[in-house]
Amino acid sequence: MTGWQILAFLSGLAGLGATIGATVSNEWRATSRASSVITATWVLQGLWNNCAGNAIGALHCRPHHTMFQLPGYIQACRGLMIAAVCLGFFGSVFSLVGMKCTKIGGSDKNKAKIACFAGIVFILSGLCSLSACSLYAHRITSEFFDPMFVAQKYELGAALFIGWSGSILCILGGSVFCFSITGSFSKRHSQTNYVYKGGVSHSHISSYTRGQAKSATERPPAENSSSSKIQHFDKNVYV
Repeated sequence: MTGWQILAFLSGLAGLGATIGATVSNEWRATSRASSVITATWVLQGLWNNCAGNAIGALHCRPHHTMFQLPGYIQACRGLMIAAVCLGFFGSVFSLVGMKCTKIGGSDKNKAKIACFAGIVFILSGLCSLSACSLYAHRITSEFFDPMFVAQKYELGAALFIGWSGSILCILGGSVFCFSITGSFSKRHSQTNYVYKGGVSHSHISSYTRGQAKSATERPPAENSSSSKIQHFDKNVYV
């Protein structure tokens, strides 16, 4: 199980790195070359900046001027990606504490609980990143295939694919963390029940044996008592 936990930690850590890279990237959507008149220039847009580049490699970026004039889906994607990064960071910290190969976290039972909690946090991080990238991609595709949309059309940027990859890695790592502790819990539970039942049965048999032996020594034999009564009766009769 230790190897699976190490693999899950590396997967969650890689997913966190991909989520951070997608969050700060400026290529969430790019200008569609099919609808662009001037193919030597293109426009890139991210969650924080708008960039314009050309064929010679020059790239000029400027941040969004105000947050209140941004479309609602961009603000929602910002919040989801920030939540994904925070959850992934806490998931990495908790997974280090809950792994069996580390010397912190207390007993094995406490480490198993912490590892399970870290897995849940990783899964939530992946779901947040997956929701943000899917929401942004849905907006791009709906505008691209809308015949009534006459403004500049965009295509899916590289940051969306990076965010999807990071979310899948976080979900896989969290799932492995959750399933890696089920065997330890069931094994510990069965061993505890076995010892408890054995102790009760042994003590019960021992007390029952001692009680039988004590009653056998204290109680006089039935035959002797009957014979003594018969003898006493015979003496009275003859007298």
